[in-house]
Amino acid sequence: MRVLSGIQPSGKLHIGNYFGAIAQMLKLQEENELFAFIANYHALSGGADLAQLKNNTFEVAVDFLSLGIDPQKTCFWVQSHVKEVLELYWILSRYTPVGLLERAHSYKDKTAKGISPSHALFSYPVLMAADILLFDAQKVPVGKDQIQHLEMTRDIAIKFNNEHGEIFTIPEAYVEESVATVPGIDGAKMSKSYGNTIEIFMEEKALQKRCNKIVTDSTPMGEALDHENCNVFAICSLFLDEEQKCELAQRYRSGKEGYGHFKKYLKSLIWEHFEEARQKRAQYMENPDTVYEILEEGAAKARKIASAKMEIVREAVGII
Repeated sequence: MRVLSGIQPSGKLHIGNYFGAIAQMLKLQEENELFAFIANYHALSGGADLAQLKNNTFEVAVDFLSLGIDPQKTCFWVQSHVKEVLELYWILSRYTPVGLLERAHSYKDKTAKGISPSHALFSYPVLMAADILLFDAQKVPVGKDQIQHLEMTRDIAIKFNNEHGEIFTIPEAYVEESVATVPGIDGAKMSKSYGNTIEIFMEEKALQKRCNKIVTDSTPMGEALDHENCNVFAICSLFLDEEQKCELAQRYRSGKEGYGHFKKYLKSLIWEHFEEARQKRAQYMENPDTVYEILEEGAAKARKIASAKMEIVREAVGII
């Protein structure tokens, strides 16, 4: 089964990114034909620091490779290295009713938060459709907030196919129900926009300081702590199996340790879990040409598929 996933280069990766998406991608690449790209065109739609876009794109590539994306198993490239996606984006615009885009919740939410209501932001779902349909993706991992965009892709593909025949594969959403919502240091969903993240590749001292800022209640030392409503416990649980979670819950109930002890424990879990990834990251950062070679090899494979698909699409719509 062909699965496609895009990653915006929007800054430093955090553990919410890892448990919410990256860990799922690592599993998918073992069982499917995974296509994964860095969506730098999408970053132009609003919100990204364009002065840092080039550097962020490179670092996201390094981070994903360090965390386990395997170029021998996954076709991994930068969106802008496959120009066919922009050609298909424009052609699909003809098959996209304005009313369909006007119903997009994401557009309304982002403009409400102050992002400029540009054409790029408004037509974001069409570019997403081009990303997916260009490679005949069968499954697309999405969060619940992205399901509407995937439905738009299906609507556009069906409209095109109704006019020109079965040219595009109709994709289905892949929603991992078991993926936990990772709380940030304030208890809300971990998100860069909330400023409550714990970055994966922080320096050790900075990581401990960040963990120390996690909001907890005021239960004093010597009293049992409520693990069920504790942000520290919730984040720790992401790294533990069931037996380990039970042991940690018992430590909370014992009253022998305070939140400071558990924040140090969380820091150690994060530090140990990503130790191998940190080592790989250091190697990639010292050898940037290796990263660019991997991205070019992925783009070459992606362009071959995209070029063949666009020949079919151009013939269908009369483009010579």
